Amino acid sequence: MKLKFYIPLLLGLLCSFTAKGQDVAIKTNLLYDATATVNLGVEVGLAPKWTLDVSGNFNGWDMSNDRRWKHWMVQPEARYWFCDRFSRHFLGFHALGGQYNFGGWRNGVSFLGTDFNKLKEHRYQGWAVGAGVAYGYALVLGEHWNLEFEIGLGYAYTRFDKFECVGCGKRVEEDADHHYVGPTKAAINLVYLF
Repeated sequence: MKLKFYIPLLLGLLCSFTAKGQDVAIKTNLLYDATATVNLGVEVGLAPKWTLDVSGNFNGWDMSNDRRWKHWMVQPEARYWFCDRFSRHFLGFHALGGQYNFGGWRNGVSFLGTDFNKLKEHRYQGWAVGAGVAYGYALVLGEHWNLEFEIGLGYAYTRFDKFECVGCGKRVEEDADHHYVGPTKAAINLVYLF
C-alpha cells in the first residue's frame, strides 16, 4: 500500500526537476537594420545539436540621387551546433532565393569575377537562387538573449535584364545570366529565445 503512494510521489518530484531547453528563437540581423532593410528570422530546434533557421528580408524604399537597392530574399539554413543548440559555435548549410532591382551605386568593387562597379551606370532587375556554407558563433547574453555572428560563402545563379540607366526604362540586355561565387551570408543577429 505504501509503495503505491510513494511511486507517484517520486515520479511527480522527478518530473518537476526536468530542465526546459530553448526550442524557438526570433531574430533580427543588425547589418540589414543598418541599411533600412526589414528582416526577420525564426529558428526552431530539431534535435539536441540541430536547428532550422529561416530568415527573410525586404527593401522596397526609394533612395535619393536616382539609386535603386530594392530586393526581397528568403534564406533557409540547417545548423549543426558543436555544443548545445543556440550557444557557441555552429556550421550552417543554407539556400537562398529572391528578386532584386539594383542600380546607381558607385563603389569600385570587383570580387571573384563579379564587377559590382557596373552598378553605377546601369540598372539590373532579376532573380537569384543559390546555396552555401556558413560558420557562426552565438554569444549568450542572458537567459533569453543571444548575439550571433555569422559569415557564409557559396554560389548563386542569377538571371536579369539590364537597363541603360537607373531612371529610364530602355532595356539593353534581356535574360542575361551570371554565376556568382563569394559571400552569400553576413549577419550580426540579435536573438530572443523562447
